Amino acid sequence: MSTPQIDSGRRGSNRADMKMAGALLAPATAVVVLMMLAPLMLLLRISLNRFDPTRLMVEAFSLNNYLKFFADPYYFEVLLTTVLVALITTVACIIFALPIAYGLARMRSRWKSLCILAIVLPLFVGSTVRSVGWMLLFSKAGMLNFIAGLLGLGDITLMYTPFGVVIGIISVNLPFMILTLQSVMEGIEGDLEQAAQSLGASPWTAFWRIVWPIALPGITIAAVLSFILAMNAFATPLLIGGPRFHMMAPLLYWEFASNNNWPMAAMLALVLMSTTLAMAALSNKLVRRSDTG
Repeated sequence: MSTPQIDSGRRGSNRADMKMAGALLAPATAVVVLMMLAPLMLLLRISLNRFDPTRLMVEAFSLNNYLKFFADPYYFEVLLTTVLVALITTVACIIFALPIAYGLARMRSRWKSLCILAIVLPLFVGSTVRSVGWMLLFSKAGMLNFIAGLLGLGDITLMYTPFGVVIGIISVNLPFMILTLQSVMEGIEGDLEQAAQSLGASPWTAFWRIVWPIALPGITIAAVLSFILAMNAFATPLLIGGPRFHMMAPLLYWEFASNNNWPMAAMLALVLMSTTLAMAALSNKLVRRSDTG
């Protein structure tokens, strides 16, 4: 058999394998799509209903909830606060996680497993428990103010402040960021940096010109993960931020559980999810464009 005939036979076999794989994946894909779309369609339908204080949810087809959200400055301010907190915490997590992840990836010590375990252990503690711990630390009678008093610094107010909320969310998201970036850095050969340094590049230049472009897709994935977690944070802003600090997830819960306004809660859930996905898609598009450039 000639070479063209062999290549044609291989291509035909590959096409048949792809068709078979597609046929096997089709049922699972259909189930996943159905399980994702059905709740979203139900949320959309509920968000178009009306709320009545006596009858609660009234069947209707109205855009009043959406008009109220975009017309009322209060809701826009809550959404803006949520996005800003998510962006700040994501940038801070990248800044803190990059050197730690890079150091772990290049570490050849026997203590490497212990260091990774120290990063993984906080993930076994829920965000609510960690938020309570930060509350004990930030309170007026907490350890932070006790140390500040010993040093003569006066009272340090972090409880019920946006800065305290940012610290709490960073503590929740940082382990995810470090573990994701560490796995990305592990896949980058250290010989590339050594070759760049042998040609006269400084360690910082080698990192910026070699490691950063290769790791950028992984950094983007870690940043999107951190941003999504921050956008949907509930326990941390509720407990550390207090009743005067509002983010979308606690506001959504208040509308659903306390105010019994299910249509408004469904609308807030859709807006929160749409904003999160739009920001994640925008960041991915910007990274791809810069990588292509």
